[in-house]
Amino acid sequence: MTTPRRSRLATLFAVASISLLVASQSGSPTTERRAETVAASAESVEVAPTPAKLAIHSDGDEHGVRPVGSVRVTATSGTLTDVRMTNELGRQVRGSMDADAREWTPAEPLGYGRTYTVQATGIGTDSTVASEVSRFNTVTPTNQTSVSLYGTSGAELTEGATYGVGMVVVARFDEDIPDRAAAERQLKVTTTPRVEGSWYWVNDRKAHWRPREYYPPGTQVTVDAGIYGNDLGGGLYGREDTRVSFRIGDSRVAVADDATKQVSVYLNGELIRTMPTSMGRGGTETVNGKTIAFWTQPGTYTVMEKEKSVVMDSSTYGLPVGASSGYRLNVANAVRISPDGIYLHELASTVWAQGNTNVSAGCLNLSPEHARWYFDFAQPGDVVEVRNTGGEPLQQWQNGDWSLTWDQWTRGSALRS
Repeated sequence: MTTPRRSRLATLFAVASISLLVASQSGSPTTERRAETVAASAESVEVAPTPAKLAIHSDGDEHGVRPVGSVRVTATSGTLTDVRMTNELGRQVRGSMDADAREWTPAEPLGYGRTYTVQATGIGTDSTVASEVSRFNTVTPTNQTSVSLYGTSGAELTEGATYGVGMVVVARFDEDIPDRAAAERQLKVTTTPRVEGSWYWVNDRKAHWRPREYYPPGTQVTVDAGIYGNDLGGGLYGREDTRVSFRIGDSRVAVADDATKQVSVYLNGELIRTMPTSMGRGGTETVNGKTIAFWTQPGTYTVMEKEKSVVMDSSTYGLPVGASSGYRLNVANAVRISPDGIYLHELASTVWAQGNTNVSAGCLNLSPEHARWYFDFAQPGDVVEVRNTGGEPLQQWQNGDWSLTWDQWTRGSALRS
């Protein structure tokens, strides 16, 4: 009795033979080539069934397998029908199968210091069933660290908030980072539209990120610190991931120019207000061996925070209140632009000097009307440029991230230096 398979092969052979016969009778090279193609196609129709071939991949080293991105199950032949992954306590790990049932991956992070068992089953095109089992341990960190995302004021970035075009992102770890480059690879900033930016390491626990130029208004920013499961050096691993998204608002730039003693405020490039000011009177004073300067240092600041009322006390930076230049007073409508106490704030007692004479210890004094207006107008991340004043240029630690050139800034990256 002829089997269906043999019948099909016989039919195909007959078709191929007739084609070759026609070709030999015609004597045409083109017809011969066509006949050969038909014969080759006839031979390729029949594909032999194959058994399933499964593989369980768990990339790791002598310390164990990383708990993210290291495990997958594949079928190089046939398809996967079932994959189960459990830890030593019997808890099943959620997984994700691709549309072709050829690859399975965990859909959640694994735990540290765990033992996992993976059982995979698949079926081949020959209808035979195959299975694989693998057991492995994940790494056990010697220590773990968390990271928080802040602005330069020390306030955490708020999901969905709006910030100014000069907003600087601060990633702060709670442990010293042995391998800055490994940590920086996990600190990702994405923007729409795309802007060029870079991280700058201030110390072993803190890195700042800013774009090359001020953000375009309306930019959407997402900061993703995906440190979990990653070795940040010396067996220090990330404790958990952190993520925040925010928006950049209108361009608000204030330019304080000592040549005119005016603060010019621009909204999206248009001058909308000019405010007379009195800035740092200059000079220095030495108290108990410490030299104190009274300049408003030139450079590019950003708005850190706003306070309706602030106590200004010279003793906080080493100048006794009882000294000839000492002071302690309450000021209203204070917009802070540096960690060492520089504000734009209301001070009615210096209105006579505003616009013509510098008399402050370093702050930018404004009239009550202008101070109230600017307090209501400003938001964290807005830019304040101070020009043509004396004293040392603004340093990075003084909220002077934007005072560094782009070349200086990128040299602070562990990936570009």
